[in-house]
Amino acid sequence: MEKKLTPRDHSLFLKAFRTYLQYVNSWLYFRKEHLVGLENVPADGTPVVIVSNHQNCLNDPLCVCLKLTDRRMNFIARANVFNNPLFNKVLRTLGLLPAYRMSHEGYSAIRKNQETFDAVGSALQDGETLMMFPEADHQDKRWLGNFKIGYLRIAFDAAQRFNFEQDVMILPSCNHYSNYFHARTDMMIKFGKPVSLKPYYERYQQEPRETMMEVNPIVRQEIQEMMLHVDDLEHYDQIDFLRETGYGRKYAIENGFKFNYLPSRLLSDQKLVSALQEATKENPEEMEKVYQDTAYFSGELKKLKIRDWLFIKNPGVAKAALRGLGLLLMLPLFIVSIIPTGLLFLIPKVFIKKLIKDHMFDSSFHIGVSVFVSVPICLIIPVVLLWVFAGFWWALGYFIAFPLMFIFVWNYLRLFWKFVGTCIFVSRRNRTKINELRAIRKSIYERLDNMLK
Repeated sequence: MEKKLTPRDHSLFLKAFRTYLQYVNSWLYFRKEHLVGLENVPADGTPVVIVSNHQNCLNDPLCVCLKLTDRRMNFIARANVFNNPLFNKVLRTLGLLPAYRMSHEGYSAIRKNQETFDAVGSALQDGETLMMFPEADHQDKRWLGNFKIGYLRIAFDAAQRFNFEQDVMILPSCNHYSNYFHARTDMMIKFGKPVSLKPYYERYQQEPRETMMEVNPIVRQEIQEMMLHVDDLEHYDQIDFLRETGYGRKYAIENGFKFNYLPSRLLSDQKLVSALQEATKENPEEMEKVYQDTAYFSGELKKLKIRDWLFIKNPGVAKAALRGLGLLLMLPLFIVSIIPTGLLFLIPKVFIKKLIKDHMFDSSFHIGVSVFVSVPICLIIPVVLLWVFAGFWWALGYFIAFPLMFIFVWNYLRLFWKFVGTCIFVSRRNRTKINELRAIRKSIYERLDNMLK
């Protein structure tokens, strides 16, 4: 008979720190966050192992943690992120525990995992939630790797602690981002139907490994169906370029999807990627030529430092002049806004190339630096000083204005680079090259339209 479980309560410090993290993550870093399938999340007090794809390092567990605030969350992360004593303390406070891997920490470190397994097993016994990433490492593409079965071993071990009388649930989850590397973009968390382990208890007691090997592909398949999974890694860059730029927009609109609404765009991208991969199987020679032209087109855009959207808007000299005038008129407000928010832009730009070797850690670095350095210096300290020396209302006004100034500066810089791209696009010097690229782009679209019908 199942009993009612009572997870540990959140400490006052943890509640306060999570609120602070939500401010940095949801108000400053991301433009919009979407939560899909919340009705699939079992009630608090149910032992749950959330299993997810892993493509954006710290952001993946952090965003889930900040959305499921009604439950006690636990995470297992790579052991090397705990090397720094300060990070070790903060991460453990947030519910993260280390996983030691033979390929990284060596065979002798593997035995340390037992302490982690015991801790998360006890947490599940209390009805808490554990989140794991069975790929064992993050990916650098929108692609789902093979799953290790460690999460099932932990889940079934928890069931055994209950004498197989309490249901333990596996909750498939998907994290999806409109862009991995830039702030002020959109992200989405999607929860699938939970998988109950109770129907497998009897067999597990007789054949544990075989049972886990049976459940593992069921969980993985559900996650793969929720996310954007590109099988064709040979042409990954070209497929990704097509779906992110004008053709992806055109395809979404023609098929009744909303390109600028991330949950709808994900569905459109899934359909487009599937169609492209199917066309590659049916017409390999024609698609190979399309991919070659796409690679050339995208490469030339990078050389010119322009974006595909310019071929959609097709601005002229007058448009470029108006953009420049608008930026000039907004320049005083930009200067006022960049003074208190500048460190949020400067610190990552200065240090990210020196400290971060894996590009997929960029956004995690941005958030980490913002939480522990930039926001305290730019926001918390000025608010305290204003409260002490100028009064409560000045401090409150600065607190409210700060995110607005940050967002304004970000958009101003974005518009500035659009202005630069527009000037390059309309330049007489580049007219021949632009016309060549326009013709190639049109040819790519026409051939794809014929093959994807």
